[in-house]
Amino acid sequence: MPATQFRHKGIARLKEAVRRNLSLLYLFFPITIFYMEIIVKMACFDETPLSGILYTGLFSVSVGLGCSLLSSLWTPRINEILTVAFLTLLTLLFIAQVVYFQVFQTFGTLYSLFVGTDAITKFWSATFAGIKAGMLYIALLLLPILIFLLVGDRLTPKGRQPKDVLFGLGFGMVVCHLVAFILIFNNSSGIMPVRYLYREAFVPNLSVSNFGVVTTLRLDAKYLVFGQAEDGDGTPISDPKDPEDPPVTNYGYNVTEIDFDALIAGETNDTILDMHEHFSNMAPTRKNEYTGLFKGKNLIWFVGEAFSTLALDETITPTLSRLAKEGFVFNNFYNPVWSVSTSDGEYVTLTGLIPKSGVWSFKRSSENYMPYGFGNLLSPLGYTCKAYHNHYYSYYDRHLSHPNLGYDYKGLGNGLKITETWPESDLEMLQVTLPGDLGSAPFHTYYMTVSGHLNYTFYGNYIAKKHKAKVDHLPYSEPVQAYLACNIDLEMAVSYLIEQLTAADELENTVIVLSGDHYPYGLTDEEMDELAGYVLEKKFEKFKSTLIIWSGSMEEPVEVDKVCSSLDVMPTVANLMGLTYDSRLLVGQDILSQSPGLVEFNDRSWISDLGRYDAAENTFTPNPGVNVGDQYARNTLRRVNKAFEYSAKILECDYFRKVIQ
Repeated sequence: MPATQFRHKGIARLKEAVRRNLSLLYLFFPITIFYMEIIVKMACFDETPLSGILYTGLFSVSVGLGCSLLSSLWTPRINEILTVAFLTLLTLLFIAQVVYFQVFQTFGTLYSLFVGTDAITKFWSATFAGIKAGMLYIALLLLPILIFLLVGDRLTPKGRQPKDVLFGLGFGMVVCHLVAFILIFNNSSGIMPVRYLYREAFVPNLSVSNFGVVTTLRLDAKYLVFGQAEDGDGTPISDPKDPEDPPVTNYGYNVTEIDFDALIAGETNDTILDMHEHFSNMAPTRKNEYTGLFKGKNLIWFVGEAFSTLALDETITPTLSRLAKEGFVFNNFYNPVWSVSTSDGEYVTLTGLIPKSGVWSFKRSSENYMPYGFGNLLSPLGYTCKAYHNHYYSYYDRHLSHPNLGYDYKGLGNGLKITETWPESDLEMLQVTLPGDLGSAPFHTYYMTVSGHLNYTFYGNYIAKKHKAKVDHLPYSEPVQAYLACNIDLEMAVSYLIEQLTAADELENTVIVLSGDHYPYGLTDEEMDELAGYVLEKKFEKFKSTLIIWSGSMEEPVEVDKVCSSLDVMPTVANLMGLTYDSRLLVGQDILSQSPGLVEFNDRSWISDLGRYDAAENTFTPNPGVNVGDQYARNTLRRVNKAFEYSAKILECDYFRKVIQ
C-alpha cells in the first residue's frame, strides 16, 4: 500500500474512532498524562521552555493513546483492571517524583525509585517534609483518580473495541511519537542541542523539563539496558597535550607510566580502545610549589552532612570559622548536588570522578579496582587507614564501597558503638574513635558525618534539640536556628579533634580536610537567604561553599581565587600529600595547579574562570570584561560532556584495573 494512501487511511480511521465515541473514553489517558506532566513542571521548575511543553505534550498523547489501546483489547473486566492499574501506577509515579524532587532537588531514576528505596524510606522525616512541601501538587495529581472514581464507568472500554478504533489509537500513538522525534532531531539551536539530550546524555532535570517524566524514565530504562554512548554535542574539539603556560620552575606532572601506545595496539574492545585513546590525549596537571607540602603527615578527612559556608558563624562555630580562614582559602569553591545526594557527594569528593546517573555509583564501584581510594594510596606507605559513619553502616552500601577504597570501615551496627538517635552525634563519633586512632601514627581517618542532616526542627531532630539553647538568641526562624544547631555538633567534634591532637603533640603533624556532601537543601530558598543575609542567586550561588584544608604546620593562609569544586578535592589532597597518581584519569584536578578552573554541575551547567553556562536556559554569560564567543562555550560544554561520559565508562568498564598495575 503506498505511504500516502496508508496515511490517509490511518487518519480516516482515527476520525471514525472519534466519531463513534465522542466521550473521553480514548482521550482520558492522553489528557491525564499531559495534565500530570504539567503539574510536575509547575512543582519543580520556575519556568519551562515552550518547546518543552510541545515535546512533552506529543509524548504524553503518544503514551496515553498506548494506554488506551492496551485497555481496549480485552473483556470489560480485564479492560477495567488495566485502566485502574495504569492510572494508579502513573499517579504513584508522578507523586513519587514530586516528593523526590522536594527532598533531593533532582528526579528519581528507576534505580532510585525501585531499587534504592532506602533514600526515601529510611529518612522518613525527610520524606514527610517532601510530602508536606508538595502537598498542593500531590492533591492536584490525585484529581484524575477522583474523576475516575466518579465517572469511571464512562472511561472504561466495554469489551474489545472495533478494529478501526484500535487501528486509530495505534496510528495516533505512532504519529505523535514520530512528530516529537522529528522535531527534536531537527532542533540544533543553542549551545547544547535538545537532540543531544534525547539521544545521548541522560540528565534527569533537563530531560523532565524538555520531555516529561514518562519519557525520561523510558530513556533511563534504555540506558540501563543498553548503556550510554555519548559523543559530546557534535562539536569537534581536540584535547591539547599541554594547555598550560610553562611555569618558571618545572616541577613535572602528576602522571604515572602508562604505555597507552601498547594498550591501544593490543586492544580489541572498541569501548576500551576509545578510552585508551581519550585518556592518552588528556592534558595532565603540573606539580607545583605545594606538591608534597603535607607528605608523611596524618590525614583526617571529613565529608560533612549538608555542611556549607552558611554554617560558619564566629560566635557558634568558631573553630570551623577559624580553620576556614587559616589554611588554604578557596574563595570560589562550589559543592554541586548530584543524582543520589549524599552518596554521590561522597563519591565525587573521594574519587575525583563524576557519578553515573541512574545508579548508585559508590555501590557500583565496590566491584571495581579503586587504586586512588586514599586507603589504598596510603596503606602501602605505612598508614593505618580507617573510615567511620555515625549512622547505619550499610546505608548506601558503604560497607561495600569503603573497604574497597582501602579502609577499615565501621558504622552504627558493625563496630561503631555510639548512642542511636536521629541524627547521631558527630562529637560522640570522634570521642569513641579518635583516642585509639591517635596511637597509630601515621594514620588516615575518614569521617562521613550525619549530625547536620535534615529535617531542621527542634522536635524531630535530636541534635538540633540538643543544642537549641545555643541558638535561641539568634534572630532567625526555627529551621535556620535548627540547621545551625545541627552544625554545632560538627563544630564540637572538630574542636575536640584539635584538643586531642594538641595533647598528643600531633597538631603540626596532621592535615584536616573538610567539605560538605551537598548544600543544605533541607532549608528552603527563603531560609537560605535569611541565613546568608541577602537573596542568593539560585542557579549557582547557593552551591557556593567552603573547603577546609588546614594543618597546624601552616604559618599563614594561602588564598586561591580559581573556581573549583568537590570534584577537585581528591587530586588536590593527593598532590599536597605527595602521592603518586595519574591526573589524566580523573575529572577533578589539583586546584593548586596552573590548569584553568572548571566547575561541572549535574545538569551539564558549568562555571569557568571566564564565565558560566546555564543548561536550563541554554545560555552562556561571560564574566564582566571577558570577550569570548559561543565557540568557547560549545568547546567547554563538550569537555564537560566528555567528563560525564568517561567517568561513567570508568565505572562501567572497571577501567583502572586495565591500565594501573
